[in-house]
Amino acid sequence: MTDFSRAKYLIAVAFVAVVVVPAAGRQKTVGAVGTATATATIQSIDSTNRLVTLKFDDGTTNTVTAGPEVRRFDELKVGDKVTFRYQEAAVVQVKKPGEASSGLSAQAGITRSTGPKPGGAIAEQVKATVTVEAIDLEAPSITVKTDDGSRMTYKVEDKKNLEGVKPGDHIEITYTRALMITVEGAK
Repeated sequence: MTDFSRAKYLIAVAFVAVVVVPAAGRQKTVGAVGTATATATIQSIDSTNRLVTLKFDDGTTNTVTAGPEVRRFDELKVGDKVTFRYQEAAVVQVKKPGEASSGLSAQAGITRSTGPKPGGAIAEQVKATVTVEAIDLEAPSITVKTDDGSRMTYKVEDKKNLEGVKPGDHIEITYTRALMITVEGAK
C-alpha cells in the first residue's frame, strides 16, 4: 500500500467508522476499537504449494497460502485449531491552533510466537494530520485536506462530534490494526 492510499484508508476508517472529533477541550483524544475473532480447524495441508485449507466454526472453508514469513509451516498438522484475532483502533485528536502537523508516518512489524505451535502477530500503525476544509451539519459531513492537497468528504455518524470544529482545524488521526494468530494442537 502506498503512503497516499494508506493515508486515504486511514482517513476513511477514522471518519466513516468512528468520526469522534471532540467538541470541547482541543487536547482531548477520543478513540474507538473494533475486534473480531474467528476459529478454524486445519482440514488439509499442501506442503508443496504451502496451502492450508481451513474449516471455520460456521462450516465455511477457505484455502490460504502460507507465505515465506510463516517460518514454522512444517509444524502445522491436520486437526490443529487456528484462532485469528483482528483488532483495529482509530484515535482522533483536534490539535491546538499553531501546533505543527506531524505529516504521514507508518510503522509495521511482525512478532513470531515462540510457543509449541506456530503463531504470531502482524501490526501496523499509520498516523496522519489532515486539515478541516468544510463542515456540513445538515448532512452531517466533514471535508478534509491531506498534506498532498487531496480533498475528501466523509459522512459523520453523530453531528454532535462536529461541534466546536471549524475549517482550518488540524485533526491528527492514528490508526492501528493488528492480526494475532494462535495455533493449538488437535484435542
